[in-house]
Amino acid sequence: SVPRCYLNKQLATVRVLKGDPAELSCTVSKDSVTGTWFKDGLKLTSMDGVIFEKKGLVHKLIINKAEDIHAGKYRFEGGDVKTEASIFVEDPPQVDKVLLKNLTSVPTVAKAGEGLKLRIPFEGRGPIRATWLKDRMELGDDTRIRVDKTDTCTTLSISSCDRRDCGDYKVRLKNDSGVLEINLKLVVIDKPQAPAGPIKIVESSANNITIQWKPPKDDGGKPVQRYLVERQQVGRNDWETLGETPRSCTSFTTSKVEEEMSYYFRVRAVNAEGVSDALESGEVKAAGKASPGAPDPPEIISASRDTITISWKAPRKTGTSQIMGYIVQKRKKGTVTWLPVTNVPVKDKKLKVTSLKKGVQYEFRVAAVNAAGTGQPSDPSEPAFARDPTKSPGQVQDLKVSSSDSTSVTLTWNKPDVQDGNDVKGYEVEMRPCNSLSWTKCFTLPAESTSCRVQGLHAKEKLFLRVRALGDSGPGEALELEACVGAAAPVVSPRLLIDDTVKSFLVIKAGNPIRVKIPFEGSPEPVVTWLKDGLPLPSRAVVSTEDGSTQLRLRAAEFSDSGTYTVELGDGLGKKETFSFQVQITDIPQPPGAIRLEENVPNTVTVTWDPSASEQWEKNLYYTVLKRESRKGLWHVLGDLIYNNKFTFTRVVPGRDYYFRVVAKNDLGASDPSETVQPWRIWKTKAEFRVKAPKYRGVNQNQPPRFLVPLKPHVVVTGSECHMSCAVGGHPPPKITWYKDSRDLSRDPNYFCMNDFGVCSLVVLGVTKQDEGEYMVEASNEAGCAFSKAFLAIKGNS
Repeated sequence: SVPRCYLNKQLATVRVLKGDPAELSCTVSKDSVTGTWFKDGLKLTSMDGVIFEKKGLVHKLIINKAEDIHAGKYRFEGGDVKTEASIFVEDPPQVDKVLLKNLTSVPTVAKAGEGLKLRIPFEGRGPIRATWLKDRMELGDDTRIRVDKTDTCTTLSISSCDRRDCGDYKVRLKNDSGVLEINLKLVVIDKPQAPAGPIKIVESSANNITIQWKPPKDDGGKPVQRYLVERQQVGRNDWETLGETPRSCTSFTTSKVEEEMSYYFRVRAVNAEGVSDALESGEVKAAGKASPGAPDPPEIISASRDTITISWKAPRKTGTSQIMGYIVQKRKKGTVTWLPVTNVPVKDKKLKVTSLKKGVQYEFRVAAVNAAGTGQPSDPSEPAFARDPTKSPGQVQDLKVSSSDSTSVTLTWNKPDVQDGNDVKGYEVEMRPCNSLSWTKCFTLPAESTSCRVQGLHAKEKLFLRVRALGDSGPGEALELEACVGAAAPVVSPRLLIDDTVKSFLVIKAGNPIRVKIPFEGSPEPVVTWLKDGLPLPSRAVVSTEDGSTQLRLRAAEFSDSGTYTVELGDGLGKKETFSFQVQITDIPQPPGAIRLEENVPNTVTVTWDPSASEQWEKNLYYTVLKRESRKGLWHVLGDLIYNNKFTFTRVVPGRDYYFRVVAKNDLGASDPSETVQPWRIWKTKAEFRVKAPKYRGVNQNQPPRFLVPLKPHVVVTGSECHMSCAVGGHPPPKITWYKDSRDLSRDPNYFCMNDFGVCSLVVLGVTKQDEGEYMVEASNEAGCAFSKAFLAIKGNS
């Protein structure tokens, strides 16, 4: 017997983008098999753009450029073998690449108060749903903003832009074949806001008034160039321009003042777009003749049972005239009232205060006097007892430098030997440079402190430091040493150390923590700044910078945390280095909404459902539809990778119960299912048919097609469903093809065609104005061809 032919490799289903090449191939066991190709049940002898190829045991069907007409179910038959597979032609939304690059790479800039139109043409299989989002929220029409869409483009119109419109926008185009998302940035530029207040009066004297303000909170999208300063004398209406300051200076001093005169000041910020509103001050009064400032607190020189000797220095600000003397006051420690020590000002800067009460602690203060009057009093002196002197504390022990760096020196010491009457109450630390004989006080420390760090020094600087113990009877003898500040660390330009551990794109599940650690180098220590979408981080974010790395932490990620994060290193001299990374917050999808079942076409069920709430933040969301035929049966997948909210199941068996389930999916997993509670059933129709065998004359039973019931014109309302039907006879059973305005509707998913034993139906789901036109049904067989035409008219909902 002749050995049978077998399939070594079956046909495999192919999904291909429209315009791309596609290929079906199978391998048989015998070279002599020629084989025949079929498409949707019809034998293929030739087809535009399709090549049939046989190389040895391999049979191929090659499509150079896939179009909608090429989609369908293909079958190969040869000898004893038969194999089937489908070609699906995907046509997702597309936008011109040049336009796409221009939109995404360069921000769109608009001026405040002007209108803006962003028009994005697109291509792809309709219907295409277009959505505009700003900061993850879908944009709707309001008094300023309008979103328009046609079959070929979508447009965002803003009648009058303002700074609120700045931000990141997303255009989402979606059809049955996929989703295209376009990210673009809109920048609206305007004049700056008024400088931030209030205006602070830094100095007000008889000769000068100095004011200070803060930069505006919003610079209008353009950097502030300068500030304008004006003045108005109280009681007058006109404003006088005093001058302007550069953007880096937020203070102004004017010497055009008169004593005892009051003024108002105002400041405006200027950028390339214009001048801001004014920040105005309250009333500012120029001082009269200046009285002296406050001296430093007096120092205790000595004490006895009823006297204490004090001394002081002249104040740094002497006022507008020469100091004539000093008012000296005293009070008992713990009281509030100050009492004069003398009746007239003391000309010297030293005074022996007498008639004190033995064993009581006193505080003293002084105030300078000139022609303008008495100035501010000093802070109180250290408290001192009126008693005979006791022995002063001894020297501290083991004074040494324990450590130093380029800007500081750390000292440590031990307490002095303690004897009766010389208890240590604290320590005084002083320093002087090598080229000076004047000592400067650094610290006064409590008795329990035996170390301190002297900061603010210069690298390699040599200086002298001394420490003395303090007691009730005064300071003890100082212990002195020479110290040298450490060398400065080498200058290293700030640089971010980005390696494979630092990712440029992070996908974080909502609720999980965000932790991003970025190492860096730089000396001196660079300034680290974190930003999100060009703005300061939200208050929930925690940034820690130490030991050559900076870390961003968010305890629980929220969807609003998605965006572009930037870390910026600066050396304080204008040199900066930045690194940006994207964070996408996602989650397992929320379940779809309620499921609805409808029998729009006989013996089919259309499953529709409300979209998952996750659609607004998840671009890769799709749906899977499953069914089972009993309450405890297994679930079987009917459709997967569904990007809309509708699915039609055509293989419904009348009289059988069906349950349906819809699941939303993304890269993280699947949602909980949404299920039907009640079963779906199409009841069997019981009818008796009596078939009377026809009598034929002759042997030729072929009959050309003829329309027993022709098409009829229809008028339907927008949004409803339209059912068009006719009845056709003929033998062999005619092939039925539907056309609209001469366009073949066989592969158009918006139309549903059926042929039940000669009753031909066309269902249009959710008609629109584009469905209006002339429809034709063609019936053809070997014996001939017949046509029937009718017009479909669409009217509005009104």
